[in-house]
Amino acid sequence: MSGSRISPEEAQLRAQSKATLAAQRRAEAETALEALRAEQLAVRERTARLRALRLAKEAADAEAASALQSALPRRGSAKSGARSRRVSS
Repeated sequence: MSGSRISPEEAQLRAQSKATLAAQRRAEAETALEALRAEQLAVRERTARLRALRLAKEAADAEAASALQSALPRRGSAKSGARSRRVSS
């Protein structure tokens, strides 16, 4: 059984090694989390920019359609009367 025992120095080295490894893993996890948060922020910013562009385009399209509609000659009573006459004949 004396062969399976470890010395106090060896136990301390193992503990230090485990602590160092745990600290490295924590640092890697923090770095990965930081990168993930930066990517999420970039996605939110791109989404907001694209949404603003889409809304501006939709507003411009609606304005152009309205301007085109108002520029077209109005069809109204003249044709309605012509149809009425055809129907009554």
